[in-house]
Amino acid sequence: MSVEGAHGGEGDGPGGPGGPGRAGRSDHVLVLGGTTEARRLAELLADAPYRVTTSLAGRVASPVLPPGETRIGGFGGPEGLAAWIAEHGVTRLVDATHPFARQMSFHAAAAAAAAGVPLLAVRRPAWQPVPGDRWHRVPDLDAAAAALPDLGSRVFLTTGRTGLAAFAHLDRPWFLVRSVDAPTPPLPARTEVLLARGPFTLDDERELLRAHRIDLLVTKDSGGSATAPKLTATREAGIPVLVVDRPPVPPGVPVVGTPQAAVDWLAQ
Repeated sequence: MSVEGAHGGEGDGPGGPGGPGRAGRSDHVLVLGGTTEARRLAELLADAPYRVTTSLAGRVASPVLPPGETRIGGFGGPEGLAAWIAEHGVTRLVDATHPFARQMSFHAAAAAAAAGVPLLAVRRPAWQPVPGDRWHRVPDLDAAAAALPDLGSRVFLTTGRTGLAAFAHLDRPWFLVRSVDAPTPPLPARTEVLLARGPFTLDDERELLRAHRIDLLVTKDSGGSATAPKLTATREAGIPVLVVDRPPVPPGVPVVGTPQAAVDWLAQ
């Protein structure tokens, strides 16, 4: 599915009077999105003097569309992305996907190298523990599933609907799974699904922990403020948290922490 708008006007581009690398009217910026940061970046670039397209993976049934041009669906691997970049005259690529979208980030790096376009990664800062937190860091979902039975029996599982298979073999703990869309099997045998879209308030999270008698939170280190109140709520309640570390950004890819910093990079 593709929703395309008009091309931008003529003007300075990477090969024009503005000099190499300076964004101008003939530039086309492709933003790999699906995050709050990507939407904010599209908002900041709404009046930019160059064309901007935001690409969404299409995994959410009713995504919140950013302003400007959008396309929905996969590219067919790094080769397909490189071909799309060439076909549509993309001159800058911004990877503003979720911090755990590891495969897409490595596809972006490979495609940018093949197409010869600059690539920037936008990654919200990771969460940091504060006094009172009872965090147990693990490298991946499988390690979280292995550590889980020793830490709790009523589990608030917020690792996303696509990673639930890692916990499907656990038949003794009870799980509350929160996601935007309904998860697909396999799921743990004792699972209740709560369909909800953030941001969530601290009062919301306190009530959720109380009402469901949660004694363990499992979460990815996604960072950001939209779902951070659950960490405050668990700290207040003395509940341990299994935190899955985020994967690294592909080697050699520059990283910024905010949409505004990405705007500044594009303007260089």
